[in-house]
Amino acid sequence: MTILIEQPIFDSQFDVKNVDSNETNELVLDGGFSMPKEVSQNGFATPEVNSFGHSFRDYDAESERQKGVEEFYKLQHINQTYDFVKKMREHYGKLDKAEMGIWECCELLNEVVDESDPDLDEPQIQHLLQSAEAIRKDYPNEDWLHLTALIHDLGKILLLPQFGELSQWAVVGDTFPVGCAFDEANIHHKYFKENPDIKNPAYGTKDGIYTKECGLNNVMMSWGHDDYMYLVAKENGTTLPSAGLFIIRYHSFYPLHREGAYTHLMNDEDRENLKWLHVFNKYDLYSKSKVLVDVEKVKPYYQSLIAKYFPAKLRW
Repeated sequence: MTILIEQPIFDSQFDVKNVDSNETNELVLDGGFSMPKEVSQNGFATPEVNSFGHSFRDYDAESERQKGVEEFYKLQHINQTYDFVKKMREHYGKLDKAEMGIWECCELLNEVVDESDPDLDEPQIQHLLQSAEAIRKDYPNEDWLHLTALIHDLGKILLLPQFGELSQWAVVGDTFPVGCAFDEANIHHKYFKENPDIKNPAYGTKDGIYTKECGLNNVMMSWGHDDYMYLVAKENGTTLPSAGLFIIRYHSFYPLHREGAYTHLMNDEDRENLKWLHVFNKYDLYSKSKVLVDVEKVKPYYQSLIAKYFPAKLRW
């Protein structure tokens, strides 16, 4: 059985080869990169519709929730400026809001619902466990990937009072670079016309203040839970591989990994890590379900992974 990556990959070096399972036990991608094919017979099955009966990431379906999602993106696109992002990174980069363990943070997400998500309205801890358990079925030996799935959205605690109670537009939703032109691949692109950065000629070109292939690590991304959790993990000395940190930081960067935009800013390391993000995205997106995970049953396993890759207490 061969794993198929469902999102289109736009650079030739990311092309997936459909290799007959009788000849190999690996998923092979052009450019000499390969990943173990570990899908079990009872592996994760991709659903056709989301929890509301619509196609996944369908931003045009008529519903009250969809109207709220569009209003969210209007606010996000207007307010996410280069100066705002710089201010947020400086403020939250101090990691002086709390000291707690990873699982404690997971439990805090019981209080959070993501208003930008058109596919699910369950508490966020369920989404974390649903995606982690789906990956665990197909990649049982890649424990770092299970843990990455569990923690990838922990930055959404920024919505809570003790972490600043930021507006939804400053925490969730698709992410995109600031400091350069807003690519039309961004969802609801029309609302960028009211963003103050539009008037800054330095930000108006494709490269903006950056240079071609400068590397995403040198690009300022719109502020939100992705960048915050990346800062928390990195500054607290996690031993997750670079692909895990890349997934945490860019899993909401749909203009890149779903639409192929902004690839001119990537370097070789980004291109390698993007292959793992394409694998991860299937489980992040399609595991959202009304069938809830038994938290207490899986808790010991994930606590063991946390102890392997993180200190007992982290600065947040």
